[in-house]
Amino acid sequence: MKIVVTSLFVDDQAKAQSFYHYVLGFEPKHDVPMGRHRWLTLTSPNDPNGVELLLEPNSHPAAQAYQAAIKADGIPATSFAVRDIQAEYTRLCAAGVQFTQPPTAMGPVTVAVFDDTCGNLIQIAQRH
Repeated sequence: MKIVVTSLFVDDQAKAQSFYHYVLGFEPKHDVPMGRHRWLTLTSPNDPNGVELLLEPNSHPAAQAYQAAIKADGIPATSFAVRDIQAEYTRLCAAGVQFTQPPTAMGPVTVAVFDDTCGNLIQIAQRH
């Protein structure tokens, strides 16, 4: 078995696509109209045939409640690996990204958490 797609609830697919592509640097993979929404995926530029991140509309009330609850509790919706967390933190801060936690050492990793502007907290992590 292999993970090929992982979903992330977002409150606005167009805004999320812009943020994840232009700010974070993920590459668009699929953009298929599906009624009011789209099958909208991105991949890492370092692994274009790897796991796809699906920007899933949070239009279902349960998705909205889940997304709001974990954000309110400070829980990241997902985590992305980075090679140099300090450089990534500096780059994203310069791009206007708002961090809720600066790079913080936690055992074998250093993590930082930011707001994706689409309803989520996202963690970046560097293993030591």
